[in-house]
Amino acid sequence: MPAEPRGDDAQRFARQLALPEIGPAGQARLRQARACIVGLGGLGSPAAFYLAAAGVGTIDLVDGDRVDCSNLQRQILYGSADLDRPKVEAAAERLRALDPGVALRLWPERLTPDNADDILAEADVVIDATDSPAAKFLIADCCHARGRPYVHGGIAAFTGQLMTVLPGRTACCRCLFDAPPPADGAPPRGPLGVVPGVIGTLQATEAIKVILGLGDLLCNRMLVFDALRLAVRTVPVRRRPSCRLCGRAPAPAP
Repeated sequence: MPAEPRGDDAQRFARQLALPEIGPAGQARLRQARACIVGLGGLGSPAAFYLAAAGVGTIDLVDGDRVDCSNLQRQILYGSADLDRPKVEAAAERLRALDPGVALRLWPERLTPDNADDILAEADVVIDATDSPAAKFLIADCCHARGRPYVHGGIAAFTGQLMTVLPGRTACCRCLFDAPPPADGAPPRGPLGVVPGVIGTLQATEAIKVILGLGDLLCNRMLVFDALRLAVRTVPVRRRPSCRLCGRAPAPAP
């Protein structure tokens, strides 16, 4: 059940309520909204924090991992006391401390073809904060099938990227790549801890805009962030006619 407005909401969200683009109606819409965050690592941590802080009423937290010491360099929901705890439990404790009014549904498991439909079914917006190409394509396929907007994010070393997808209306991840690239077996490179913080925060921004119907969404274009040059650029992404999801004659997703 979506979270109900709390007595302290007027004070808690006073700065947002003062924005004419949001106001009481927009804040009520955030309180009634449901977001699903798949992956509670470097991207999902700031995304979850800022969605809860903004007053999103219900958040699904999806991650099958436990907190590791190497996570603490970039995953802001966790501290040293959380080592070896399930990420969904540690994250939920932190988010409830931030806003006791947030309703959380915990999924202490990885997203798979067997559970994806159940996990994503009720979300108003999905944040793809995974680090697995296969999981990203699974999110794209399931969100397309259910017409769920999603915000793609990715990071590597000193760079990050994000794009918002409105299934059936805008270019999707399969317009860029028809299938996940094969795993190369190389060890992960980085990232610099602040890079997922930047991208995850922007993912939360896009999710809030989706919920509120506010501003210009990052659709049909991908934002690319380069921390070494402190440069941001957007790259056009066009719907591919042969895309198996949103092309003119799309094939069934596998």
